[in-house]
Amino acid sequence: MTALDLSPVPVRVRPGRRLPQLVGGLALYGASMGLQIEAALGLAPWDVLHEALHKLTGLSYGTVTALVSVAVLLCWIPIRQRPGVGTVANIVIISVAVDLTLYLLPTPEHLAVRAAMLVAGIVLNGLATAAYIGVRLGPGPRDGLMTGLAARSRFSLRVVRTAIEIVVLVTGWLLGGTVGLGTAAYALLIGPLAQAFLPYVAWQPRASAQIGH
Repeated sequence: MTALDLSPVPVRVRPGRRLPQLVGGLALYGASMGLQIEAALGLAPWDVLHEALHKLTGLSYGTVTALVSVAVLLCWIPIRQRPGVGTVANIVIISVAVDLTLYLLPTPEHLAVRAAMLVAGIVLNGLATAAYIGVRLGPGPRDGLMTGLAARSRFSLRVVRTAIEIVVLVTGWLLGGTVGLGTAAYALLIGPLAQAFLPYVAWQPRASAQIGH
């Protein structure tokens, strides 16, 4: 099977097809975060940090997520990464979606329901990741940090991603974030899930289309 091209494409190319998928994917990403948070069985590495800062500052979860995103975006400057439409949308839409989900969705008492929420959250997060990456409108702040560091170092993308997530996870845990079964499940499943969904949601131009014009 031919490898998918996920390099950025200008927003002027098929915006009516790509922008709705970007917005929907990011909204779904924020909602899936909310499901994992309310499941209370362990969070993704970045969300462990977000939760810890949420507890320490009293700011809403979405506000903390947005502020961390902006801080990460500032780290793009020395590695000469350029944000795209998707980068800015990532910060705004995810933060609003996660706060709205947490407002509407209480933490259930029964473990079986919480486990189902965790599974749903991870699967939907994989779909959402594929959806917003697949429209090729620019990476999210965390994705751009990862790819930028890998491009300007002798380390592979896998090594850089692992190192970043370990640092973020340990920092969040030390600050009081929730680590548990969900954390391990997310780490093991998110990559394969996003990869599995990508062929179905990735935007690819028709052979006759001219992207550069």
